[in-house]
Amino acid sequence: MNTSKLSIRAYDAADCETLSAIWLKASLIAHDFIGEATLNEQRVLIEEQYLPAAETWVACLDNKPVGFISLLDDFIGGLFVDPNCQRYGIGKTLVAHAFALKKSLKLEVYTANTRAYDFYRKLGFIEVSRRPVDDQGLPFENAQLFLS
Repeated sequence: MNTSKLSIRAYDAADCETLSAIWLKASLIAHDFIGEATLNEQRVLIEEQYLPAAETWVACLDNKPVGFISLLDDFIGGLFVDPNCQRYGIGKTLVAHAFALKKSLKLEVYTANTRAYDFYRKLGFIEVSRRPVDDQGLPFENAQLFLS
C-alpha cells in the first residue's frame, strides 16, 4: 500500500457514517472479547455522542477516510484504522499529529487488546494505572497510558 498520499484533515459531520463503519470493522477484530451485540450498541454512542463531542482528525488515502483519532483535550478517546489499511503507519501518523497538537497524550486501552497495548508502548507511552472495568462498567480491564 502506498501511503505517500496520506493526508490528515479535520472531521466533518459528513464523515460520521464512514468513521463509524471503520470503528465497527476494527472493533470487531480488536475488541472481539466484548461481543458483536455490545459493539453494535456502542456504535450508536460513537455516532451520536463521541464523534460530535471530540476533536477528530481523519486520515485519508486519495481523499478516502481510512482511519481517525478522536481527542478530548489531550486524551485519545479513540484511534481506529480500517483493518485493510493497518500496519502501514497510519495509526502512528495520527498519534504523531495529535502529539504535535497537544504536546502530551493520555489514553486508556483494553489490556486484552494486546496488539494495541504493544503499539502504544512502542510509541513511548508509559502505563500509569489499570482499572478492572471499562466506561460502561463491563468487566474488561483497561490500562491508562501517558506520553509526554
